Amino acid sequence: MFKLTFIGAGSTIFAKNVIGDILITPELKDYEIALFDIDPTRLDDSYQILSAMNKRYGERARILTYADRKKALDQADFIVNAIQVGGYEPATVTDFEIPKRFGLRQTIGDTLGIGGIFRALRTIPVLEEIALEIKEVCPNALFLNYTNPMAILTGYLERYLGIRTIGLCHSVQACVPELFRTLEMDDLLEGHQSTIAGINHQAWLLNICDQDGTDLYPLIKTRSKNPNYDKTWDLVRHDMMDKFGYYLTESSEHTAEYVPFYIKSTHPELIERFHIPLDEYPRRCEQQIRDWNALKVTILQDDHLEHVASNEYALSIIKAVIFNEPVTIHGNVMNQGFIPNLPKDACVEVPCTIDQTGIHPHMMDALPHQCAALNMTNINVQLLTMEGAYQRNKSMIAQAAFLDPHTGSELSMDEIKSLVDALFDAHHQYLPPYKEMP
Repeated sequence: MFKLTFIGAGSTIFAKNVIGDILITPELKDYEIALFDIDPTRLDDSYQILSAMNKRYGERARILTYADRKKALDQADFIVNAIQVGGYEPATVTDFEIPKRFGLRQTIGDTLGIGGIFRALRTIPVLEEIALEIKEVCPNALFLNYTNPMAILTGYLERYLGIRTIGLCHSVQACVPELFRTLEMDDLLEGHQSTIAGINHQAWLLNICDQDGTDLYPLIKTRSKNPNYDKTWDLVRHDMMDKFGYYLTESSEHTAEYVPFYIKSTHPELIERFHIPLDEYPRRCEQQIRDWNALKVTILQDDHLEHVASNEYALSIIKAVIFNEPVTIHGNVMNQGFIPNLPKDACVEVPCTIDQTGIHPHMMDALPHQCAALNMTNINVQLLTMEGAYQRNKSMIAQAAFLDPHTGSELSMDEIKSLVDALFDAHHQYLPPYKEMP
């Protein structure tokens, strides 16, 4: 019926969520799941778990592992990308520890900032290799990119590599439920209507109303300022809504490092005031490793592994294409006028309708000026990183770092240049040669 190739299948829990959704869907039958990962142990773990689930739900799929990525891609209809080049150790640790020596602190470091820039630079050469293989063995496949930095990588795939792709993230579908839960508005969740658009991890809840069409923003903003509602975990987003007028899709720990306002060595009190978790991503990675090691034995021995449907978009997309059942999701695509006051070469996050004929992004109204202006501070970094990676231009990568809102607010340009040089040296095994160019 179809073939799905999962690249980075050693991300076992994520693979279980995405592929599990497919395995429990009875109308999908006689298809192949091709698993590829550079770590054979993690790949086998995923194979064992997914095979047990496949058996539990009627063996409607043929699940195979591949040591050769090109063979895994051969004749694929859908490709899920979930790679992390360099892994937690050494690459992610390096992205945090070297900037820290320069006095630059981060929370997540995977989407923007110096950590996001170098995660992109490590990943792009691998995507270039994958793109060549796709063009040879499965040129019509739909590439579902889940790898961060989402906007940089999805934009690069479309702009420079010509791959049929859409970037998928969790933040949009979680935005309103999290906001309502925080403000004790869960009773209004059913039937609500909203419009969300912007860029990945910095999209805006532009309007929201209940099932009767009543504007909910006045109530949201009133409760946001009420100390009786527990917003301690999400204070940055509420402060941004207070200052800029609109709620953001991504969490406070992410948002804090996309803007120059919160993580400041000259104002250490802000860290405590806004509950900003510095070095949060390394903490999460280490906890995930501990959790997986504890869970691994139990889950691998479970021959009747059950799956609860996730909120990932992959299944909806596959069904929309296979059965021509249109579905509307939020996706990351190159801006072709979809948001008229953002650049056409930016990667934007907008509603997209998907059917058998492809991806159809929706045309949106212009963003409020302050929202577009804030998006541009991130887009500037994304575009320069993409162009610098394409040209192998080290000077352009430094310029991207100069313009990064958080990095530029903490360090001088000379310090930033030295930091960029240090990270190029530290990550040299993952990077092609770069030149200093005007």
